[in-house]
Amino acid sequence: MASSEPPPGQELQAGRRPGNAGELAGGARIRGLATLYKASIFLVVLHIWLMSTLVYKTVVFIIETVINIHKHTLSRHHTKAFKLITDPDAFQLLGDETRRRIIYLLRAKEMTVSQIAGELNLTPQAIYHHIRKLRDAGMVEVAREERVDHFIETYYRATAEIFNMSHGSGTSSAYHEEKAAESLKALSRIGLTVRDDPTLASRLVELEKRMDQIGEKQSWADAIAGLEDVDFFVKQGVDH
Repeated sequence: MASSEPPPGQELQAGRRPGNAGELAGGARIRGLATLYKASIFLVVLHIWLMSTLVYKTVVFIIETVINIHKHTLSRHHTKAFKLITDPDAFQLLGDETRRRIIYLLRAKEMTVSQIAGELNLTPQAIYHHIRKLRDAGMVEVAREERVDHFIETYYRATAEIFNMSHGSGTSSAYHEEKAAESLKALSRIGLTVRDDPTLASRLVELEKRMDQIGEKQSWADAIAGLEDVDFFVKQGVDH
């Protein structure tokens, strides 16, 4: 009688087929996940690199822009708060309105002859004439020179924010003593006690004269202007 059961070898092979298919599918899935994982890591690294490169270029661009805008002011020498002028000829220079306007412009910023001429609606030749006289008087100086194509542009600036004019001794000591004595009497009228001393007025005049002599020395003015921790108005008070 013939048996209906398959031979043992065939039964074993048939039983292994479903298991082999499942293992193959699982291995493919694992390899696919591993590939996706590696690809995601690569994309993350690439994204970080692109972002860091973009940020770096942006920072460099900002720094270069700031430097280009302020390249002439980063190392610019600071203008003095004030300067003493004792030359009588310099007094006459400032009697001209155009020269006063030039000083006003050059206190605000550095400018070329052409720029000043455009602001004042004058010819460059006329402005250069005034600049030369102001330079000789020590009220204007060259701030910097810049090459533009085949030309060199010269920028000028004022040598100080305020010019103190001083020349001669002024009125007589007797006149100052008389005015000092009148001031002392006026103080007593408003209720301030003033010591009755006939020499007080002359002593005050002498003290003021000595202070003026000290203030007329440019070395003192330079020393006061060099005080970095003192503002402009305090420097003015010390100078006066």
